[in-house]
Amino acid sequence: MRRIHYSWIILAVTFLAIIVAGIIRSSAGVFIDPFETDFGWDRPAISFAFAVSLFLYGFSGPFMAAFVEKFGLKRMMMGSMTLLAIGLAFTFVMKSEWQLILIWGVVIGIGSGLFLTVLSTQVANRWFVKRRGLAVGMLTAATATGQLILLPVLAALVEKHSWQAAILLIFILSIVMLGIMGLFMRNYPRDINLPPYGQEEMEQEVVHSSGNPFKVAIAALFEGLRVKEFWLLAGSFFICGLSTSGLIGTHFISYCISFGIPVVTAAAMLSFMGIFDLIGTTLSGWLSDRFDNRWLLFWYYSLRGVSLLFLPFALDSGSYGWLMVFAIFYGLDWIATVPPTVGLTRQRFGIQKSAMMYGWMVAAHQVGAGVAAYSGGVIYNVFGSYMWAFLLAGGFCGFASLFVLLIKKQPKLVVN
Repeated sequence: MRRIHYSWIILAVTFLAIIVAGIIRSSAGVFIDPFETDFGWDRPAISFAFAVSLFLYGFSGPFMAAFVEKFGLKRMMMGSMTLLAIGLAFTFVMKSEWQLILIWGVVIGIGSGLFLTVLSTQVANRWFVKRRGLAVGMLTAATATGQLILLPVLAALVEKHSWQAAILLIFILSIVMLGIMGLFMRNYPRDINLPPYGQEEMEQEVVHSSGNPFKVAIAALFEGLRVKEFWLLAGSFFICGLSTSGLIGTHFISYCISFGIPVVTAAAMLSFMGIFDLIGTTLSGWLSDRFDNRWLLFWYYSLRGVSLLFLPFALDSGSYGWLMVFAIFYGLDWIATVPPTVGLTRQRFGIQKSAMMYGWMVAAHQVGAGVAAYSGGVIYNVFGSYMWAFLLAGGFCGFASLFVLLIKKQPKLVVN
């Protein structure tokens, strides 16, 4: 039998790491109601802490890319997972709103930054020549897979035991993941005398950046700001974040609860989306290797907008069948935008700069997510319903579908 190329082992380890980081970050929606009940905090205050987390993990992305170039992929992955474990440990002893903001907003936000922003691009660029789009799609889908496996479990633990039991489970997973990364993760294929997957020759030794990572990241931002395609991709990704992790990831469970749907059922519905997101995002990666990425994004944003406009109807109908239709339709499209966005970034800015530039686009994504996470709580307080939040998000997706069509088609990949 032919030996499995070690690139696929790296992909598997990274996939698991993103799953753990993804479930830690996305578990916020499960804890809104218990934190509100146990601590007496109001929903906008809790939403603000989670909005800070979304904002910081997005804005840490380009800096994480620069730090990876300076300190190495494995060391940064280990450090980030350690930060997540520390944040979870301190959750057990928090007492005040400012502590929630510090722990879940700052520590967990920054700790999840590497895993949920530029890591998929870094690993795909370093370890794959062939199947690069597929690798990005699979790693991006890992965030949804974490929800698929664990969100209903966390919701059940909260309902039957306590939120502390749910925190303990994901804390243990973070410690286990540290051990796995320590054993199997490597920085480059050449570290184990292998070429990247799909390439015959060994790559030359990589010289790590000796510059200040903060200056390198800021310089990349100013370079991007001079390019039209950067604004269009960042703008569409702002709306992507607003319409996914910021709104659905933070408020979907609470929206369902407001219609009398049990928390475990709502969490199961969210995890059901994860099943179809795993399928949709992996398929999107495969498609992004073969078709015009601009048109892929046009259809993804258009269909997502339709599904968000449909959600209030599905909930108001009281039919689990219609809600299931939404979960399937929306789930297929949840993070499917990432592989073609990465592809367009790589085409415009080249392989070497693509991770940093994509990191800044993720920052825009998370600004949108933070806006939706906070404003969703405010809209609920003002109107007593989330309906307008979801209708507005659906309308914004229509704008995003038009943004991507304005991107100039690149004749070939730039390799600088």
